[in-house]
Amino acid sequence: MHSFAWWPTLIVVAVATVTDLRARRIPNWLVLPFLPAGIVVSAWLHGWHGVEQSFEGVGLGILIYGILYWKFGMGAGDVKLCAAIGAWIGPSQFLIAAVLTALAGGLVILIWAACRAVLRLLNPEKREELAFSRLMESKMPYAPAIAIGTLMSFFAR
Repeated sequence: MHSFAWWPTLIVVAVATVTDLRARRIPNWLVLPFLPAGIVVSAWLHGWHGVEQSFEGVGLGILIYGILYWKFGMGAGDVKLCAAIGAWIGPSQFLIAAVLTALAGGLVILIWAACRAVLRLLNPEKREELAFSRLMESKMPYAPAIAIGTLMSFFAR
């Protein structure tokens, strides 16, 4: 199943990354069909066990990223994307993807902060707007980190 999930997952996370970088949102038209498709493909390939694995992956995605949404302001699109990815890759690979996503997210936020610092140096009249304290208030696209962590999880197994 996991090797079969590579191409659909690659396409969806690539589109999600582009839309998140451009518009700071992940569209429902992308992730909502992807979730039931993962369940259907799992059922087709592995029967009821595949359906069970898909639902466990969805639940794990909602649990982990739902807490981040509820407590720390992560976007709802990120939660839906992770739930849909969980439907395709199942709970064991999703746990690996979540850890790798957290590591990638840390790297992405460092790059995000460095870019803001460079912009602040190049644009001294906008110092207040580009201050580091305001960095945390701005919405950072997290789909790139989700994409990196998820795709790396295919190679970690």
